[in-house]
Amino acid sequence: MPKGGSLLVAEPFLREECFNHAVILLIDHGDGYPSMGLTLNRSTDLTLDQIIDEVGPDHRVPIFVGGPVGDDRMFYLHTLPDIFDNSIEVMPGLYIGGDYGQVLEYVNEGYPTEGHLRFYVGYSGWEPGQLDEEVKNNVWAVAGNTDPRQLLTGCDDPFWHRTVKSMGERYRGWQFHPMNLSAN
Repeated sequence: MPKGGSLLVAEPFLREECFNHAVILLIDHGDGYPSMGLTLNRSTDLTLDQIIDEVGPDHRVPIFVGGPVGDDRMFYLHTLPDIFDNSIEVMPGLYIGGDYGQVLEYVNEGYPTEGHLRFYVGYSGWEPGQLDEEVKNNVWAVAGNTDPRQLLTGCDDPFWHRTVKSMGERYRGWQFHPMNLSAN
C-alpha cells in the first residue's frame, strides 16, 4: 500500500491525459485523510523567470506540472536541506519546501538545479480512500524508493520508462506500451 514518499507509477493504459505514463511522488497519505502528490515527469514550456519576478532572465530553470489541482500553487522538491531552512523530508534524501528566499537566492546565484532542485505548478490529489482503491484496482503500481537525484532528472515518457524498468521483471511488459498508442 502507498505511503508518503512512495512512487506511484501509472499503469500503461491509463488514458487520463494528466496521468498517462505519470510517475507521482506521494507527499502525504493516511487513512481517512486526502492524499497529495507531485507528478514528477510532466514538463512544460515555462521557466521560473517567466513566472517569478525575483528570478533573473539568465536563470532559465524549467517548471514542471505537479498535477491537475491547484495550478495557482507552486511547490519545489530538492536534495538541499542544509541550504534551505525549514525543509520537510518526504523520503530519505528528498525534501519539499524550505525558505523561499534562500531558494530564490540559490537560483539567482546560478547554482545547479538539475538533480538538486525542481519546481512544480499544481499537485495531484485524492479524496480519503480513493488512492487506496485505485492501487487495489491496479491503476497505480507502488514503486520502491530510488536515488532522490534521479527523481529530479529527466522528464516525460523516458522518465516513466526508466522508472518502470527499475521496478523489475514483474513490470517488464509495461515497457512495450507507448504513451501515444498511435506510435505503436
